[in-house]
Amino acid sequence: MNTTMNTTATLTAPKELWGSDVVAQTVRALGYRYIALVPGASFRGLHDSLVNHLGNHDPEMIVCLHEGHAVAIADGFSRVANEPMAVALHSNVGLMHATMSIFNAWCDRRPMLIIGATGPVDAHRRRPWIDWIHTARDQGALVRHYTKWDDQPASAEAAVESVLRADQIARTAPTGPVYVCLDAEMQESRLEREVKVPDVRRYAPPRPPAAAGEDMERIVGLLRAAKAPVLLFGRGSRATDDWDRRVELAERLGALVLTTLHNASVFPTEHRLHALAPVGERPTDAEAEVLAAADLIVSFDWHDLAGFLAARSGASQTQEPVKASIVHCSLDSYVHNGWSMDHQALPAADLRVLADPDRFVAQLLEWLRLEDDWHPAAPLVAAERHWTLTAPNGPDAAAPFNSEQLAYTLAAFGRERPVTFARLAFGWPRQASRFRTPLDFLGKDGGGAVGTGPGHTIGAAIALRGSGRMTVGVIGDGDYLMGVNALWTASRGELPMMLVVSNNRSYFNDEVHQERMARERGRPVENKWIGQRLDDPPPDIIALARAQGFDGGVSVSSVAELAAELEKGAAVVEAGGRYIIDALIVPGYSSK
Repeated sequence: MNTTMNTTATLTAPKELWGSDVVAQTVRALGYRYIALVPGASFRGLHDSLVNHLGNHDPEMIVCLHEGHAVAIADGFSRVANEPMAVALHSNVGLMHATMSIFNAWCDRRPMLIIGATGPVDAHRRRPWIDWIHTARDQGALVRHYTKWDDQPASAEAAVESVLRADQIARTAPTGPVYVCLDAEMQESRLEREVKVPDVRRYAPPRPPAAAGEDMERIVGLLRAAKAPVLLFGRGSRATDDWDRRVELAERLGALVLTTLHNASVFPTEHRLHALAPVGERPTDAEAEVLAAADLIVSFDWHDLAGFLAARSGASQTQEPVKASIVHCSLDSYVHNGWSMDHQALPAADLRVLADPDRFVAQLLEWLRLEDDWHPAAPLVAAERHWTLTAPNGPDAAAPFNSEQLAYTLAAFGRERPVTFARLAFGWPRQASRFRTPLDFLGKDGGGAVGTGPGHTIGAAIALRGSGRMTVGVIGDGDYLMGVNALWTASRGELPMMLVVSNNRSYFNDEVHQERMARERGRPVENKWIGQRLDDPPPDIIALARAQGFDGGVSVSSVAELAAELEKGAAVVEAGGRYIIDALIVPGYSSK
């Protein structure tokens, strides 16, 4: 697909090389198509190399207005492209701006090459004041707890090796962000010697590991004995082949399938074996019933397996684990470090499989194809449990316009055209989640961050440009307002996309928390809105987007108005433009 955003630079024949030139050459050799950045003097050498040595292509600069947006855009891009984007961050201050988005990418396990800069490390070469405040003795310490690796090379040769290693580590499963900090003096030094960029194919990451043979024998035995197996599909690739293999595995086993809104779409939700709506934030009786009836649960990198099972069994997972046999396939333990609790609770498992979940699916299918006498299990009355896409209130309903009506209207819109939902707003009703392909939904923000929704949507739009799919981000008003100036980057790059803001004019999730506190303490519930509402005056959602180059109509407060605005927006996006919709909903979250 054609994803070129900007024009290339005018080049002249190089007469000499500088330290930053070979860094840029290495990034290009590794196949990076883009580098998102906010310009900064600490990497002015690298910036010059990208423009005047490489011509601003491979990688091409994506200019941003905030470092947090640069990282969020790279995160969103990798969700579609299954490859990392490079990011450049200015000294310690730019890195500090970006830390929340880096943590979010870490929790999402998104591959990313982050290039920072400091210095000069040699204090004798620092300019007065500015170089001193923009130099840190150990800049990588700012993000070391939520990156896979960091380094600060001191020579051009070491920088080549550092970038090669960083790329290898970022792409090795479980993937994640890495950070390389470049000394300003090294970047700006003229090379008096030859510094080579080697054949990068010899430094490629390894294939994701497969399950051991003895593990395969054991799980096939467990599957053969199972009467009511349940498959939990969590993290998985966007590859169509992997998607098809998951479907084939479920059908061969006759197993019910559960998926989650934490992760991108990994299984068709309309399939007869996808017995329930995707799992959301709150447990349901139907989920508890399915799990209680299961005699074998197979987890494919499921998000928070222990917490998920405990919340639906009524018992502590370590003190009283569920009775069903559990197979847990995941590589995630390789990046658990103790600083962050993003590893969640410790799950009980009868068999732990250290393998890539998609390779594990492929292995299982290979084994099952050799089993001539294999008979699928009888699904747990899947037809009776199946759910349908039905809006609780139609366009003429007297009920106030709420999050459910917003979601079902958007779901119906997405059924009529190839739409990729880059994000869905908090409180999205699970039963409005209709995913038919691996690109229908790209998952939520793994770190619980705020302000990343616009960047994620832009990154997805970069990766999807020219694909024939429409990129739509559905985000809350708080998320939008914290990240709104990211939209300028979308307009600068002429990226077709649409944003729908679920606007309840409040940090409403915290209103819910304040109501809980007030009830527990016997205090006035009616005060829950204080310090939460985004009103008096209400931020002008559409005007803020127009200021960044987006088109937009009027705020909507009904299903009919939203449907009309979606059609207007679709026409703009299909013509290559960008559109904003401000959906004024009454506060509240769906319980379905």
